[in-house]
Amino acid sequence: MSAVLAELMRQAEEDGASLPVLRAIAEEAGELSAARALERLGLGDRGAAKDMAELRELLAAWRDAKRSATRAAIGWVTRLAAALLLVGLAVKLGFWGWVR
Repeated sequence: MSAVLAELMRQAEEDGASLPVLRAIAEEAGELSAARALERLGLGDRGAAKDMAELRELLAAWRDAKRSATRAAIGWVTRLAAALLLVGLAVKLGFWGWVR
C-alpha cells in the first residue's frame, strides 16, 4: 500500500471509520480503476484474454524469426569472409600459376 493511502486510511480511522471498511473501500476502488483502465485500452471484453494470448504468440514468433534471420546473416557473413580469405591465400600463394 502506498504511503499516501496508508496515511489517508490512518486519518479516516482516527475520525471514526473502521480499518476493515477502509481497506474494503480501497480494494474496491483499485479494482474499479483497473477495470476502467482495461476498458480504455480496449481490453475490457471477454475476448481480451484470448487476444492477448494470440498477441504474445505472435510476438514470440516474430522474435524467433528475427533471431533466426540474424543467425543466418551472421552465418553468411562468416562464410563470405572465409571464402575471401581462401581466395586471398590462393592469390598470395600463386594458385593461378598452378592452374596454367
